[in-house]
Amino acid sequence: MIEYKSCCGVVIKGLSGIEFCAVQADLGYLPDKFFLENENRFSLRNTIAREIVSNTLMHREYSSSYAAKLVIQKDKLYTENASRANRSGFITPDNLEPDPKNPLIASFFRNIGRADRLGSGVHKLFRYTKFYSGKEPIFEEGDVFRITVPLDEKYSFDTQLGSSQLNEPDEPINEPNEPINEPNESWGSDYIVLAQIKNNPLVTQKQMAEKTGLSESTVKRALVKLREEKKIVRIGTKRSGHWKVTG
Repeated sequence: MIEYKSCCGVVIKGLSGIEFCAVQADLGYLPDKFFLENENRFSLRNTIAREIVSNTLMHREYSSSYAAKLVIQKDKLYTENASRANRSGFITPDNLEPDPKNPLIASFFRNIGRADRLGSGVHKLFRYTKFYSGKEPIFEEGDVFRITVPLDEKYSFDTQLGSSQLNEPDEPINEPNEPINEPNESWGSDYIVLAQIKNNPLVTQKQMAEKTGLSESTVKRALVKLREEKKIVRIGTKRSGHWKVTG
């Protein structure tokens, strides 16, 4: 069963095509900004929804009684799903190791055009979520598999007419084959690094990079940002000190 929650209430539906339509219908309340790729327009919102729902159905541990959840909140959309995990921790495009948990179901989804090659959904969500909300999604593997897609209404709406940010009439909106909107900050990396510090205040930059699959430079940038936002402080020296979460 899928437990589907949104600002409109709670709906519980069986595993059929119905819940996919329900999710798409309710996502109609979310903005769907104008987006071009290779001179073609398509819906970022619906693409993200398709990948999330397909992932939930294809990779679920169906012997578990844990209800799959899709929850839409003001600042994020997230799913929780029973999983048969081979490891635990955060998943990024750099450390992704595709694992076909339900090969027959995955093959069916590919045949009906709801999925591509194994692992492509992670890459798509990382790519398109950045353009949709300006931030990265978070994938967390464990006995319960979680996907979090941040939402940002201000970023996800098109620029209004009359804004000073609009291009002059003779200027091209974007270079050929480049998406029309550029993402801003790396929200997912900050969250991952902060989670590592909460789990182990003695963790080093190198250890965080090894455990999460992030590069050391990405970890360093996330630490700088977290310190600037006063979410963490360093106690003691670089060699013998530890991190403290403050925010």
